Amino acid sequence: MKWLHNIFGGHKMAALNPGTTAPDFTLKTTDGKQFSLREALTHGPVVAVFFKISCPVCQYALPFLERIYKSYGARHVTIVGISQNEKKDTLAFMKEYGVTFPVLLDDTSTYKVSNAYGLTNVPTIFWVAQDGDIEISSVGWVRKDIEDINRRVAEASGNGRQPVFRTHEQVADFRAG
Repeated sequence: MKWLHNIFGGHKMAALNPGTTAPDFTLKTTDGKQFSLREALTHGPVVAVFFKISCPVCQYALPFLERIYKSYGARHVTIVGISQNEKKDTLAFMKEYGVTFPVLLDDTSTYKVSNAYGLTNVPTIFWVAQDGDIEISSVGWVRKDIEDINRRVAEASGNGRQPVFRTHEQVADFRAG
């Protein structure tokens, strides 16, 4: 599992790969609190979702991650969004798309954390294991990666797995970010 790579058009997209140690960071949340990756990892794995509010694939993906967050809570796995937008715009996005998990604000003048993670596309989702290693690096919308994240969050929570997709929904297998 650790060495799976995301492939698009035969070329790996440039984001940190599974097996890489996740760069530590501290960012402010939309409500002004400090979030530290190192601190969050003391409580369990972290799902970090990098996004931009104008990105249609982000608008598609984040509500599914919200379902995972709502299904299991935040006891054993921390789910955080990392916005590449200003606070006011990010808050409007969260309201419009029903995002209630914590969202962090990357510095829009330097994109320091996004750059540290090698982002070229959004959304990019990382599963960071409790030891700090990246185990999933998912660029764009990859349905099987979302299903894998859902399974891992369910296992970590000790609760039964909840479906992330509803039977009546037409859910794409892949969308480029």
